[in-house]
Amino acid sequence: MPKAGHVPRGKASKMQGYATSFGLGFVAGMRNMTACAALAWAASEGRTRGNLIPGGPGARTLATAAAVAEMAGDKMPFAPDRRIPASFAFRLAVGAVGRWALAGRRASPETGALAGMAGAIAGTLLGRAARGPDSRTSPGRAKGLAKDAAAVGLAILVVSSAERHAGASSPR
Repeated sequence: MPKAGHVPRGKASKMQGYATSFGLGFVAGMRNMTACAALAWAASEGRTRGNLIPGGPGARTLATAAAVAEMAGDKMPFAPDRRIPASFAFRLAVGAVGRWALAGRRASPETGALAGMAGAIAGTLLGRAARGPDSRTSPGRAKGLAKDAAAVGLAILVVSSAERHAGASSPR
């Protein structure tokens, strides 16, 4: 009989896979292109399953540049609301793909996709609520920069906690 508070190894691995999925979805909700960059960096470290996510130097550079551009663009007065349907749908898609790519071997694809999408919803809505409606003021921009730093920090944490996949190539 397991000890109180003890989680069997297989269950812990599965839960970590879902937590990773939710975490990347949350990053996608906060900063969509940061999640894409995180996936490219994860692929370069052999932390994604399959070869769907490119992880070469060009892909990492392009994805990282797009993440920086998104952060800068979000501070502009003409930046659209992240809750518009097209933006929201893209965030959900990145959350679901991130689930597939980063979740552990024992994680269910369907449940993981839901975890990634739930993370994207939470990141979108909570990120918007934390920032407030006006990014054109100094306090709004400061909150936006803090949110950018939180998204990057969470992305690093998610990638570093994702398990390496069997047969994954060495870092590119």
